[in-house]
Amino acid sequence: MSKRRFGWRDDGSASVEFVWVTLILLVPFVYVLLAVFDTQRAAYAVSVSSKAATRAFLLAPDPVVGEQRARQAARVALADQDITADVSIRCLPSAADCLQPGSSVQVTVRTVQALPLTPSALGDQLGGIAVDSSHRESFGRYREGR
Repeated sequence: MSKRRFGWRDDGSASVEFVWVTLILLVPFVYVLLAVFDTQRAAYAVSVSSKAATRAFLLAPDPVVGEQRARQAARVALADQDITADVSIRCLPSAADCLQPGSSVQVTVRTVQALPLTPSALGDQLGGIAVDSSHRESFGRYREGR
């Protein structure tokens, strides 16, 4: 046993300090990593679903079937990552020109990714990160209109 000049003992306190510093630094770091990974998963899901929905719409025989197929394609891509989102489909330059030569389709998928480990008793969206993706593809100038 070592004693200092004032009689304080310093035996065995390094392991206690290490445990406390580890807990104080590691817990917030792990929480931030979980939040980043969840947000990245949501970003990937909305990106893939907007692309899949746009392509499904453009391959449909008419705009009504195209919208149904686009929403279904988006749902499948979002379900793969266990995400729910709002899907909006817009024909450009106007809805009347949908699936005509020179037109294009834009699909936007939006969601709010909740922060991990937030209690549901405090509300549905206590805190979250908004994630969205928009994808636009043209029907083609030299294709036959539908």
